[in-house]
Amino acid sequence: MSVNRLRRCELAVPASKWKFIEKASKMNVDAVFLDLEDAVAPSEKGNARKNIITALNELDWGSTTRIVRINSLDTEFAYKDIIEVVEAVKENIDIILIPKVNVAADIYVVETLLSQLEMANNISKRIGIECLIETAQGMMNVEEIAFSSPRLEAIIFGIADYSASIGARTSAIGGHGGEELFEYPGHRWNYAISKMVVAAKSAGIQAIDGTYGAFDDPEGFRQSALISSALGCDGKWVIHPNQVSLAQEIYAPTAEEIERAELMLEAYKEGVAKGAGAVSLNGKMIDAASIKLAENVIKKAEFIRETNKITN
Repeated sequence: MSVNRLRRCELAVPASKWKFIEKASKMNVDAVFLDLEDAVAPSEKGNARKNIITALNELDWGSTTRIVRINSLDTEFAYKDIIEVVEAVKENIDIILIPKVNVAADIYVVETLLSQLEMANNISKRIGIECLIETAQGMMNVEEIAFSSPRLEAIIFGIADYSASIGARTSAIGGHGGEELFEYPGHRWNYAISKMVVAAKSAGIQAIDGTYGAFDDPEGFRQSALISSALGCDGKWVIHPNQVSLAQEIYAPTAEEIERAELMLEAYKEGVAKGAGAVSLNGKMIDAASIKLAENVIKKAEFIRETNKITN
């Protein structure tokens, strides 16, 4: 499994709202998922699919990764979401996002259907898969899920449904704990996010943090994103255009981080040439382990540059 896409920000867009879709296509966001699930009323599912087909075939998405979130596999909508959309758009889709994944077999169902559709429709590229972990059962099985398919590229923390699944006393979507009605001494989702990140990174795929519901609270969003970034998340699912630039800034290395990483690499290189196993830079020790962190920073910065996605 390998990751070859930026996911600093995944913008959720209701597929029933055409003007929102048009706006999203022009935003130069890393990834957009056109939502057929929670954001669309049952009576509007068919029309929403038609919107997606038109949007993916006719709008210019630039370098934005094009994702479609289907309905969950236990509904009557999921099979049509996949078949109707993929047969109509063929190569103009990048990812199918599966909600409420509980076991690895859920991934296998979609993987098998996509393989059949690609063969039947002469689709030469492989359509990827992302999945949402939104239940206690899904989190319990997240390690097996992470290794379930070579199509799987990312795991996303579905924070609202997960909260309901475990019976959490929370009054906000995506809060940390302290600012809510029910106080929590620390970061409420530290365990869940860390467990998901370890599973994803073990499988060589990306981990994406869940939503922050208060889209008029940029500082709260920033804090949420900084914490999940510190825990190893590669990006965040956002629900409002106001959050896009913040996410794409926070999940990218800063100029200061890049400069420090370059200095670390240079200092370590000079030290190794002199036979030293560790060196000091500005009063801090640098060894082989810290060099891996520096290399990660440089690698991510170069990847962002290559995809012309540096946020000003």
